[in-house]
Amino acid sequence: MAAKRDTRRKALPLLKISRYVKHGIASLSIIPMRQGPNHRSEMVSQLLFGETYEVLDIKNSWVQIRCTLDGYEGWIDAAQHTAMLEKDFRLVTIDNIGVAIDLFYSATSSDKSVTLVTGASLPFFDGINFKLGKEKYIYNGQAVMSDQIRTVNMLEKVALRFLNAPYLWGGRSPLGIDCSGFVQVLYKCIGTWLPRDAYQQAEVGRVINFAEEATLGDLAFFSNEEGKITHVGMILKDKRIIHASGRVRIDTFDHFGIFNAETNKYSHQLKIIRRIL
Repeated sequence: MAAKRDTRRKALPLLKISRYVKHGIASLSIIPMRQGPNHRSEMVSQLLFGETYEVLDIKNSWVQIRCTLDGYEGWIDAAQHTAMLEKDFRLVTIDNIGVAIDLFYSATSSDKSVTLVTGASLPFFDGINFKLGKEKYIYNGQAVMSDQIRTVNMLEKVALRFLNAPYLWGGRSPLGIDCSGFVQVLYKCIGTWLPRDAYQQAEVGRVINFAEEATLGDLAFFSNEEGKITHVGMILKDKRIIHASGRVRIDTFDHFGIFNAETNKYSHQLKIIRRIL
């Protein structure tokens, strides 16, 4: 007779460590952040490879975190948590992080490979090599170094690579992205860290009073019937806007809002325009 298999969930050593180690770093391509500590909970955002966070709480096999990038809070699966000592956490700053700008490109270490997406952070990047904790990686894809001059033309170049990426609530990658995640990742690629949600982003930069004065790289924000900001997109040249709505798409833009040629009507009502750079 076969021995009965023990199906009880075993305690994760990671959780014991995390009660004392209060920081972490994303060591996977994309890590979903959920509103609550379970897989059925709504995904509110995502961590991209190399992004750091503070550990706030531990509940069962879930870790509550606060992102360094934008202060956003959520829960990640403990199996996807990589602990980081505070002394190492303090060394990773905006001044020594490169940012991957290829849609997909693999980084390799001595014993593994991980596919990075646009916006992934490359700590201590020197143009080819970067480090994640004690592990050293080689990355031959396109990336922006921390001391590189970054322009609005680079914003446009990266933005166009996302065309037709599917819309995904809480998403921040070419595999699925929402409107505010889209512009946040774009601006991260040129060294500017924006808040996570559209209504928060609408508080950054200076107001542009007329749609005719908007230029490449400006952010346009749109409201619902109650006047609350619910959507954002980035202005392109020639009265166009790129934004995530169903998919990442380009539509025409004026003082009324976004005009969708496919439906022959305005899809979003303009609320405010902000110049970030």
